[in-house]
Amino acid sequence: MYRSLPTADTQAQACDNARVKLSAKADYAVRAVLVLAAHDDPHPLKGELIASAQQLPVKFVENILGELKHAGLVSQRGPEGGYRLALPADQITVAEVIRVVDGPLAAVAGVRPEAVRYPPGAEGLPEVWLEARTALRGVLESITFADLVSRGRSRAGRRRSAAR
Repeated sequence: MYRSLPTADTQAQACDNARVKLSAKADYAVRAVLVLAAHDDPHPLKGELIASAQQLPVKFVENILGELKHAGLVSQRGPEGGYRLALPADQITVAEVIRVVDGPLAAVAGVRPEAVRYPPGAEGLPEVWLEARTALRGVLESITFADLVSRGRSRAGRRRSAAR
């Protein structure tokens, strides 16, 4: 299942834009990690709170958090199993989280672009897919969760100022 990301020029709900395709799992994973990155309290957050903060299905989020824990990006603490980031938010990129839950950033039918073989007439496509992957990596590998928290807080501050 793929969802689309919203743009600044729309008031669409999350994932309601046909320009960029992202799996629901990757979207939910990024949003769950963002909740943890923005959590300033030293106590871990329960999976239910992480899910409800972004209006996500609890079971799906719990499964995603398990994958992120296995990858070393999230840790689980205490007898009741709250979660927190295992690394500082400025050391985790959006690309890392997407790779944990979805695998390579750009694949063609589940195959890495450099491994795709086309019949005569379409031989140039793997090069295009490699260029697209490079561009995608350039963005997603440069944005950390600390950056996203800062962006979110900045936008929230502008909204509050505009409402006054």
